[in-house]
Amino acid sequence: MGEVVGKTVGSLGDYLREQRVGARLSLRQLADQAGVSNPYLSQIERGLRKPSAEVLTQIAKALRISAEQLYVRAGIISPEDGVGGSVELAVLNDTGLTERQKQSLLDVYASFLAMNGAVGGDEPPTPA
Repeated sequence: MGEVVGKTVGSLGDYLREQRVGARLSLRQLADQAGVSNPYLSQIERGLRKPSAEVLTQIAKALRISAEQLYVRAGIISPEDGVGGSVELAVLNDTGLTERQKQSLLDVYASFLAMNGAVGGDEPPTPA
């Protein structure tokens, strides 16, 4: 498959397929329950598409599994982020934002972290 993205998306697809089979749902049944098209869900499972957080949430509800687990599998949040305590989860769970707004906020947040080198426990810079 692909290089960097293919691994994350591919593992998401494999995980979704395992969960769907475990739930004894056909591709069509899961697509109907999640409110997505059958071909789109198939492309997600094969690692050809990277779904939005909203689509992942719909799929998680249909499978009766944790949306956070799908976010981790999709590379939206990292496993080190505490469940319920991360900025990413707060943004993703905010119903007052559109999907585009959520993605924009997450992109800006990630760029600030990268710019500040805030992977460790560094304190944020004090304002001038």
